[in-house]
Amino acid sequence: QLQLVESGGGLVQPGGSLRLSCVASGFTLSRNTIGWFRQAPGKEREAVSCISTTGGNTYYADSVKGRFTISRDNAKSTVYLRMNSLKPEDTAVYYCAADSIRSDQTMCLTRAAERWGQGTQVTVSS
Repeated sequence: QLQLVESGGGLVQPGGSLRLSCVASGFTLSRNTIGWFRQAPGKEREAVSCISTTGGNTYYADSVKGRFTISRDNAKSTVYLRMNSLKPEDTAVYYCAADSIRSDQTMCLTRAAERWGQGTQVTVSS
């Protein structure tokens, strides 16, 4: 079964940090561009960051540049999103997604992907 499973979400105070993980099973992660997206209540889904198959290219939304870092370990079929200096406006359900065709920039700009995970909740609040 083709699956993406996110973990690492939770409740954190403003200024805090979290690391999200996305583990792939049933398909070869290394052949896919991977992206992190988020959706807050009442808002459209937005791209957070995307990474190319080798990790050599990355794309970040302006709202997270300098605070979030995407990385991948293809040997572990895992992609990470390190989130620092979290703000209340970062509160959302975070999803990872995989695509075997789109580049990192295209994936993030179109917010489209072949496979999606179930999401993990991130809440930033004091």
